[in-house]
Amino acid sequence: MPKMIVSIDGVVIKEVQLTKDRTTLGRRPYNDVVIDNLAISGEHAVFQMTGNDVFIEDLNSTNGTYVNGKAAKKQLLANGDTVEVGKYKIKFVSEAAGDGFEKTMMVRPGMVPPPAPAPAMQAPAAAAPSGYAPPRPAAPVGSTAQASIKVLSGAAAGREVPLTKVVTTIGKPGVAVAAITKRQHGFVVHHVEGAGNPSLNGAPIGTDPVPLKNGDLIELAGTQMQFVQA
Repeated sequence: MPKMIVSIDGVVIKEVQLTKDRTTLGRRPYNDVVIDNLAISGEHAVFQMTGNDVFIEDLNSTNGTYVNGKAAKKQLLANGDTVEVGKYKIKFVSEAAGDGFEKTMMVRPGMVPPPAPAPAMQAPAAAAPSGYAPPRPAAPVGSTAQASIKVLSGAAAGREVPLTKVVTTIGKPGVAVAAITKRQHGFVVHHVEGAGNPSLNGAPIGTDPVPLKNGDLIELAGTQMQFVQA
């Protein structure tokens, strides 16, 4: 089934399956795909599905719709094409090969995490001596397995959000949004969108990723949060 993977500045923010003949995109809340950003028109574009073909059509938007960097009024999409609206990029995926893209979990309603891959088959281990207890494996250096964001103020104070996704976005879409990205040796945070820049321990966070350490305080859209890592 074809789908769209929406991202900004390389950070995936949502994934949408194309299940209808017409899937609308725009800033207004009644659209099928809502992008709450002033660069996006109220009714910006529509994805039309005919059989196995999917077309993108611009709905006379203010800033236009682009496919692979070129302005498009109506165009047939091929697997892997990139649609651009404002600063947002929408990857069109029509094959199963796209299933490996990263997904995002919002602080409020989150996406259902993908199933974990099945473990590789291993040869049977040799029988251990009676009474033998294998040593517990040590946690890898820079392990990011146990980390979370704890909300310290506001209506959600006391809530703790585990950082189990590669990318977790926090904040209020259209107001201020930051993204926390899980990397091999730790977590980083950067500003995604919104007029109010988030701050880390009182210092403004820009679009460049900033490393996080246990106990760091993040403030975003008037809400204070703490990064906690075991």
